[in-house]
Amino acid sequence: MGESETIGGRVALSVDDGVAEVRLDRPEKLNALDPAMFAALIEAGERLIPRKDLRAVVLHGAGRGFCAGLDMQSFAAMAMSRSDGLLGDLVQRTHGIANAPQRAALVWRDLPVPVIAAIHGVAFGGGFQIALGADIRYVAPDARLSILEIKWGLVPDMGGISLMRELARADVVRELAFTGREFAGAEAADYGFATALHADPLEAARAAGRAIALKSPDAVRALKRLFNASADLPMAAALMAESKEQAALIGSPNQVEAVRSGIEKRPGRFSDPP
Repeated sequence: MGESETIGGRVALSVDDGVAEVRLDRPEKLNALDPAMFAALIEAGERLIPRKDLRAVVLHGAGRGFCAGLDMQSFAAMAMSRSDGLLGDLVQRTHGIANAPQRAALVWRDLPVPVIAAIHGVAFGGGFQIALGADIRYVAPDARLSILEIKWGLVPDMGGISLMRELARADVVRELAFTGREFAGAEAADYGFATALHADPLEAARAAGRAIALKSPDAVRALKRLFNASADLPMAAALMAESKEQAALIGSPNQVEAVRSGIEKRPGRFSDPP
């Protein structure tokens, strides 16, 4: 049997057979982001980071949508005071290179295993940026997405600019950010924001998580490290990083088991990474 808990009344966290599910759990508000939601997302991600038994993570929203973005009541509170508002001093780095809202989106990149976001209903503003922090995004064709911040006189400030440039053409990102217009899941796939379209993105994400969990965890984690580093490394350093990861894998117990189980046509019996 798996384990489950609720964090801060905002996020449901469960782990079963190495696959974690992180569910934004405020359906009556379309999982809108308030301080408690930011804190719960960060806590959920940081609890998962050190787990050696973790193989994959599914990130999704309860109810009618993934996340509607910033809670409007919280937004009103922020507008009341720039110095003592909702999110405090945004310039202060409270989580390494990031502030708290940025950490809520980027913590998924720091997890050592793949994170698969399942997007249905809506993913607006900050909700869209949280989904961008995942490694893979499965999106319902009729989902509605938006870089919505311009509507409120704001800019994407949860790492969205850096994350979007990995996925879509610069002019596409600029047009969507300058206009704030909504686009459907099918358009998201054309732009590069959606990995794939699925009528049931949550079930597709769960299936992908289960498939990843059957692979050597050492190789999966090495891939995540390489993908995370590749955007910032010059070619020579990236080639060396690949070589070091491969050298560490070859002949290791889980790599030997991957070969043996493949030859014997059976599921691998892998041990947790050290």
